[in-house]
Amino acid sequence: MASSENATGNTPNRLIHEKSPYLLQHAYNPVDWYPWCAEAFDKAHAENKPVFLSVGYSTCHWCHVMAHESFEDPEIGRLLNEVFVCIKVDREERPDIDKVYMTACQMMTGAGGWPLTIVMTSDRKPFFAATYIPRESRFGMIGMLDLIPRIKEIWRQRYDEILESADQIVSSLQQRAPAAPGEALSKDIVREAYEGLAASYDAKYGGFGQAPKFPTPHQLLFLMRYWKWSGEKKALEMVVNTLQAMRSGGIYDHVGFGFHRYSTDQRWLVPHFEKMLYDQAMLAMAYTEAYQVTGNNLFKRTACEIFTYVLRDMRARSGTFYSAEDADSEGEEGKFYFWTEEQIKGLLRPAEAELVMKVFQVEEAGNFVEQQTGKRTGHNILHINKPIHELAPSLGFSEDALRDRLSAARLSLFAARDKRVRPYKDDKILTDWNGLMIAALAKGAQVFMDKVYLKAAQNAVKFIISDMREIDGRLYHRHREGESAIMANLDDYAFLIWGLIECYEASFDASFLKTALRLQEDLTKRFWDKEKGGYYFTPDDGEDLIVREKESYDGAIPSGNSVAMLNMVRLARLTGNAELEAQAADISRALAGSVRLVPVGHTQFMMALGFMIYSSYEIVIAGSAKAEDTKRMLHALRAHFLPNAVVLLNSRDDESSDIAGIAPFAKDLKPLKNKATAYVCTNFACHSPTMDVTEMLRLLDVQKE
Repeated sequence: MASSENATGNTPNRLIHEKSPYLLQHAYNPVDWYPWCAEAFDKAHAENKPVFLSVGYSTCHWCHVMAHESFEDPEIGRLLNEVFVCIKVDREERPDIDKVYMTACQMMTGAGGWPLTIVMTSDRKPFFAATYIPRESRFGMIGMLDLIPRIKEIWRQRYDEILESADQIVSSLQQRAPAAPGEALSKDIVREAYEGLAASYDAKYGGFGQAPKFPTPHQLLFLMRYWKWSGEKKALEMVVNTLQAMRSGGIYDHVGFGFHRYSTDQRWLVPHFEKMLYDQAMLAMAYTEAYQVTGNNLFKRTACEIFTYVLRDMRARSGTFYSAEDADSEGEEGKFYFWTEEQIKGLLRPAEAELVMKVFQVEEAGNFVEQQTGKRTGHNILHINKPIHELAPSLGFSEDALRDRLSAARLSLFAARDKRVRPYKDDKILTDWNGLMIAALAKGAQVFMDKVYLKAAQNAVKFIISDMREIDGRLYHRHREGESAIMANLDDYAFLIWGLIECYEASFDASFLKTALRLQEDLTKRFWDKEKGGYYFTPDDGEDLIVREKESYDGAIPSGNSVAMLNMVRLARLTGNAELEAQAADISRALAGSVRLVPVGHTQFMMALGFMIYSSYEIVIAGSAKAEDTKRMLHALRAHFLPNAVVLLNSRDDESSDIAGIAPFAKDLKPLKNKATAYVCTNFACHSPTMDVTEMLRLLDVQKE
């Protein structure tokens, strides 16, 4: 073990040798932490000690609180070391471990979250679960000072009961496999998912449910598709209102752009301030598609501002993207983002300051209420109570003039804020979250005709494919400080394949499609459940945990099974490979039982199902990639919301666009009369080719959106 000391004089524990930023944050704790490893469990077995497992992530506010209160405390450290073998896990680095024990926590306590605290036997069977635990008992919550001696006593006096209880918990976890495969699902289940969202919709403030409110963008992506499939106007209304409310609220960073993780209140005002890469990616997709549907420039601006934030603050030199930014700076949550009236007046000219304070609801007493005291602190979270186009006339401006004034003021605020102590950045590269960001950038490149976004997506793909794979082509999950490690999971494959498909449709470079197909083949080889269908979260040669998870639920991010199902449908239509479509149908049947139980919890799944059961289109544009008539056709397609369509370009003048080997059916689809020609197939029936853009759109049944 390294012997160097930090500023506090503490010597490091074993975590000093890890790459995870979260584990390194705990490397100087007085707790004798182990990373997740056989050595720790062997020690627990040899010494007959229970294992104390703590799971969190580097930008988690309550993880910081528990660390400062307990794990940095010498007395707590002494007690933990005496009673337990202690293990720290970064849930972003090891989502497989986190998923198993979070499920156990939810089963045992009815709730979950991070930090996750599990006490288990040396054979990895849990018998106690909790989330945040204070140092001392308070408000009905047991504290560490009381809990540790109590577990020590129970372990000593009721050891057999603990083992029996742990066995029962593991048995319940293993029996909790997805519900038995069911029959093929229909449009009825899609409508049930819509009705579930409609029932929980907050008509006043947008979003779903009460506080806290999470963005959950795949719900909005589903609703836009449901509107397209069914014509249900309320589905689109819910999307528009929610996206506008989030963009106006404090959950959006009006100075530096990007979205915070969630809102602690119903009005989207007070966020939990951390910024996660996956939220930026999924929300950028939602705003991009909402722009396609509505033509509302607010949605375009928001998507582009998210991309600005990510490319400015979250991009590594390699071209890939960092994981997250913390909520805290200088030991205080949100400090980096707060503004006082005095600060704004000191930075801006009087007229500018007055305008900013009116638009962004800045108050002398502050609009942020401290949770513990209920008092205003003078701190303000910038937010808007009306859209700019409604505010402008009341302030004596045109909309454009007001935007210009606010943009200039924002730059001044941004420059001043940039001098503050920044929140901590978790700089590890995760394949799955990068896959989502690649997909979002490539989607933005298509809709906004922006080559910068496409180049950014391509660069990220290039690094992952060249530096985050083994010699045999298998993906790694994490890269940091020059090291790629940890075998990839289902999400890594599924999300990256999604990004590759979007990159193909943005660039028509066939190499993206070829790579997607190779990864899809590897995914099926190593993760597919040959008995019941669907994908396991871990590969067949992965670590043997107490249960091998197979997820269907679309939570904070979509499930790997849902994304893989949609990927396979799209790849099947792009290549003409019917086996891929049949396998997607197998996933649908494999997860049908689970989906029927909670349709509203499977909105990404519904997008895949809807692609298979509603009208769908395959479009091949035959023509020179550089010709204006080809570009006009592609631009017309991208200007419309066509969620159930795939687009191929058959361009003989560009080697990278040669798709004959991947999609043999497109081989003989050639330009007519030397002009760009669209070949449109609807529901497995092909129409006569056309050189006319208007006719092409008619064949696609494009409504005025």
